[in-house]
Amino acid sequence: MRRKVVFLLLTVLAVFSLTGLAAEKKLTVISGWSGPEMDAFMPVLKEFEKETGIRVDYQIYRAEDLAVLLPAQFDSKTAPADVIFMWAWFINKQAQNGHVLEVTGALNESDFVPGVLDAVKSGGKLWGAPYTGKIKPGFWYRKSFFKQHGLAVPNTWEEFVDLCARIKKLPGVRAPIASGNGVGWPLSDVTEHFIATFGGPEMTRDLIAGKVKWTDPAVRAIFENRLAPLLKAGYFSEPIEWTMAADLWWAGDYALFFMGSWITGMVKDPADLGVFALPGARGLVFGTDYAFVPAYTKYPAEARKLLAHLATRGQTLQVAAGGHIATYTGAPLDVYPPVDREVAALLRGREALPDLDDTIGGEWQPAFWDQLKLLWVSPDRVGEVLDTLQRKAGK
Repeated sequence: MRRKVVFLLLTVLAVFSLTGLAAEKKLTVISGWSGPEMDAFMPVLKEFEKETGIRVDYQIYRAEDLAVLLPAQFDSKTAPADVIFMWAWFINKQAQNGHVLEVTGALNESDFVPGVLDAVKSGGKLWGAPYTGKIKPGFWYRKSFFKQHGLAVPNTWEEFVDLCARIKKLPGVRAPIASGNGVGWPLSDVTEHFIATFGGPEMTRDLIAGKVKWTDPAVRAIFENRLAPLLKAGYFSEPIEWTMAADLWWAGDYALFFMGSWITGMVKDPADLGVFALPGARGLVFGTDYAFVPAYTKYPAEARKLLAHLATRGQTLQVAAGGHIATYTGAPLDVYPPVDREVAALLRGREALPDLDDTIGGEWQPAFWDQLKLLWVSPDRVGEVLDTLQRKAGK
């Protein structure tokens, strides 16, 4: 009897000890999501806390800022977080420098969309994990706005231009299309869509690989004959901070807004959303968010566990909140809100393309953003913009 009592006491003490250790440990996650996007992400972290007893702190840093901050910290053998969301090219580069924890074996590759892990692989090893992806399908509109003004989704380029012309004449509308801006990335999404539509998926891939120059006549024709005329006609607004642009668009100041599928989680009534790609588009950007564990985490085993949670169970929770498409094949379709199921359907018959500027990365990426801001306010300077992009691409 005495031995049983002692055994039970030891068991209880062991449980309390393990619980205490879990409670003492706190992991930090960094991503760029704020506002509604952050609100939708927090339940994913709370679920991990509930399942493991490990606390998780969340911090917001833009990827553009992390690109400057992290290399300096890594050189000092420190890191600001245990799991960090960042561009795939950056993860691979830092892995080559020894700053990223290998996570080979933490995920079952067959559980994910084919090829999605390739972006964070090098040397036959896995250095990061995929999270949900966001499709950048085209121009969003409010169905109620189109119905009120007798507008229809265009089926040809000529119909698209005519649609913009009709919208511009509507009273109270500032411009047909709201130009979202941050550091420049929303403008890059619009531009990439034009390239993928009129140059085809192959042009997107060739520009990424450096097989086609930005000064190539075929590339220049897209800028000069498709994009610049719309800018000159005033069909795009001046660049506006993208969340502000979203609010103004929803309020009716603008009729169209090019944005990724996460917009479905940012509006008051997703059922009022409609979206269309440029007529003739054969490819759409399917951008995946990736996360990694820095080599300098204090809790490598726990950080790997959190990374695996994010890549699997976490994705199922995230897509249910709207605005995300799972790269984890274990996420059932019935958890998606109806509008997201419609977005996923846009990929049918079209190629899923990598995000051009995120894939090229490096110094070229901010140069691309800056040059597009210049193009938006000075569309006559197409030649200068493309010359600069090619010069930066050669470095």
